[in-house]
Amino acid sequence: MSTIIEPSMAITLDLTGSGLEARVLPQPQLFDVQLDSKAYPPQAGRYPEFRYMGSKHRLTNWLHSILAEVEFSSVADPFCGGGSVSYSLKAMGKSVHASDFLNFPTVISSAAVANSTCVLNCDDVAYLTSPGFPRIKFISETFRQIFFTEEDLEFLDLAWERLPELSSPSKRDIALAAMIRSCMKKQPRGVFTVGSTQVGGGLRYDDGRRDVRLSLRDHFREQVSVLNDLVFDNGRISTAERRNALSPPCNMVDLVYFDPPYVPRSDDNCYVKRYHFLEGLSTYWREGEIMQSSKVKKLAKRHTPFSHRRTALDAFDQLFRYYADSIIALSYSSNGYPDRELLERMLRVYKPRVEVFERPHRYHFGTHSAVERALTTEYVLLGLND
Repeated sequence: MSTIIEPSMAITLDLTGSGLEARVLPQPQLFDVQLDSKAYPPQAGRYPEFRYMGSKHRLTNWLHSILAEVEFSSVADPFCGGGSVSYSLKAMGKSVHASDFLNFPTVISSAAVANSTCVLNCDDVAYLTSPGFPRIKFISETFRQIFFTEEDLEFLDLAWERLPELSSPSKRDIALAAMIRSCMKKQPRGVFTVGSTQVGGGLRYDDGRRDVRLSLRDHFREQVSVLNDLVFDNGRISTAERRNALSPPCNMVDLVYFDPPYVPRSDDNCYVKRYHFLEGLSTYWREGEIMQSSKVKKLAKRHTPFSHRRTALDAFDQLFRYYADSIIALSYSSNGYPDRELLERMLRVYKPRVEVFERPHRYHFGTHSAVERALTTEYVLLGLND
């Protein structure tokens, strides 16, 4: 089935039995930036949860209530992660500049934040998901009997092979973001520290959940629908790029939102270790070194000063100094280092007024209570110039 998509329409794909049904829905209206409502934007509520360590998805409503009281039109989110805050800021009518030092979060924000008009149509999806044999089987051979079934791995190889044939970079971003979220949903707990298949290809963790049993090809079809539904134009230009947050900013913004990795009091905060498969998938493993000795073929860690107490304080000071002329909003948690009082003192060096907001919060990793973290207090430190 083929459907022509007009600029004012988005395609939604549903799995119905073994077939693929397409229906066309109206594209969300152009966001009127003149209507400055302080109510939580309905568009922000469309954003799906990515199973991402430290995700602020469940806090975006609270963050909105804080930031809606501040006057700004442009905002940087240099630790964009799963993209939920960047997307909610776009839904507020802001010009958003999202970035991350990892590539796969940048792909997600490119598809959902920077992209304002482009969606995948039925023909695109049919082409990416049609049966075939990939010429290059890097994923199938490298991750055989580690993550996913042989069929799933071949689908990823084949879809990647076909990505360059899509008509625009934004379409490729949506397709790749859909592949990333599909892998996140199917992998138990959404992290890639332990293999999820047994010798012979069977599932090691099969608790009966649909996400675990659904093929990656079918996951992909559903996630294209989810991502298509996010595309809207708020009348402003937004961007997404891969960059180190500690690089000097290219352009100044009215407000910067910091959500850096929490310096751990125990364990570690290595995102590469937990999401190496997604990071590799985002570039087809053309970047980074695969640790061949690791059972799950991890990528080598990338240094970040937020992983160590001895370097974290200088990193925070550098961030505050770079954006001293912008409003600074810092998210942090009571389970990280440094504590709130020290961060507030550091921020006051650059800001004459600092307001502190807090609320209890529980971060969730996985799908059952045994993997929930302890209840913490989430902070927002708001540094103002007057």
